[in-house]
Amino acid sequence: MRYNRQIQLDTVGVEGQQKIADAKVLIIGVGGLGCPAAQYLVGAGVGTIGMMDHDLVSITNLHRQVLYRESDLGKPKAIVAKERLIEMNSEVNIIAINEALDDKNAVSIFSGYDMVIDGSDNFETKYLINDAAILSGKPWVYGSVFKNEGQLSVFNFKGGASYRCVFAKATTENISCETTGVLGPVPGLLGLYQAMEALKIILNSDAVCSDRLRIFNFLNGTQQSINITKKQDQIDQILENGIIPVQINCRLKDEERVYLDVREQMEQPRIESNSIIYIPLNHLHAKHGEIPRETDVFVFCKTGKRSSMAIELLQTEYGFKNLHNVNGGIETIIHGT
Repeated sequence: MRYNRQIQLDTVGVEGQQKIADAKVLIIGVGGLGCPAAQYLVGAGVGTIGMMDHDLVSITNLHRQVLYRESDLGKPKAIVAKERLIEMNSEVNIIAINEALDDKNAVSIFSGYDMVIDGSDNFETKYLINDAAILSGKPWVYGSVFKNEGQLSVFNFKGGASYRCVFAKATTENISCETTGVLGPVPGLLGLYQAMEALKIILNSDAVCSDRLRIFNFLNGTQQSINITKKQDQIDQILENGIIPVQINCRLKDEERVYLDVREQMEQPRIESNSIIYIPLNHLHAKHGEIPRETDVFVFCKTGKRSSMAIELLQTEYGFKNLHNVNGGIETIIHGT
């Protein structure tokens, strides 16, 4: 029998395996955390797994996002992940959601699942997941990686603490706009811990990592556990007011240039500057008239790919001759690297 090795466990058994088969888990972000979490949940036989990610596979993903191959470059992560995971276990219902999570779709999407796994790589999404989880009454498995360290917790579990009980607001103390490096096994290991927490929730274990923040140093092998005090006022604020937007603002390196940001509205970091024109790529046809033609305009996105597409569209269809692509995207804009 496929699941015999885990059914033999006293903590699982036939009844537990049925709970696993009936479970519906949503994974936000199919990257360094989401890939390993998804693989092991699929292996365990979780009945339905939603894979939500609007990003495309890039060459820099491959060292840690092991679901993907070189032949997948430029393809939607959610679609590719679904194909690979079905190959692993055709009994599991894999749902690919090739769109970004935002304050308009989060609660409705969460309502179709039993829990959420956080595979995101930015703080704004984590706050969004937290607020939507509270509003929809779903527990969520938090994971965060910084260099060689990882953080793990389960929030909103059976009336327990929330993410905002630990990080009440997005401040300069807990948000960095700089991108840091990571060794592939670090998010891989943390993603496995997240998968384990998801299974513990499904099996109604009394060992779920709720009201605790576990911090791992994968370089020296140490770990610590910090108790979290539930702050009901933080939770009540969400219940009363709904999702609270988080803006992560960074300084613009060169204020004298005119920039065109073709990223989606929810993408972070946002930059406060009068010299930036915000027009998402899919709105350029309708709003190309807002782009000046008499001065150089530097077009950017997250990596430089969408901005290159934007320039080609504007040059080909509307005759722009003053556009320049910013290779490296938002990081180049902020840091001048």
